[in-house]
Amino acid sequence: STFHIFQKPKYVTPENSDCFFQIKGVFTHQQSRVSLCIFLNPQVNLSTAPPEPVIPSKKPIKVELVGGKRYSWCTCGYSRKQPFCDGTHKTRAQGMKGLRFVPEKDSTVWLCGCKHTNNPPYCDGTHKQDFIVSAPLHEYTD
Repeated sequence: STFHIFQKPKYVTPENSDCFFQIKGVFTHQQSRVSLCIFLNPQVNLSTAPPEPVIPSKKPIKVELVGGKRYSWCTCGYSRKQPFCDGTHKTRAQGMKGLRFVPEKDSTVWLCGCKHTNNPPYCDGTHKQDFIVSAPLHEYTD
């Protein structure tokens, strides 16, 4: 197939775009040479490490649980139904997912609101540590 460019190409560089990563390649087709620069969206997480949760609350959340019922605790912090998962991780924190659990009996418990507990989904007091106390709270946007 043949294509024609009727205007001077615009050169995009990391300096004049809002992207930070560039892959260059030259592709040859018959007598034509085409240079291709691909800029990745800076919102894309290139790390293989799981994303860090945001902090929706610096206090535990008291909840009444029903024994035998399945719950899904939010691990990412983006859910608007804290402390429970609403599926927002699928778009805001890919690689994370809700922590499913089933309590054995009816109980009143304190679930972690800061998302940094070492005993998920239950609060272990981590919210009292300096790294949580000094961290910003996540603010929801529409």
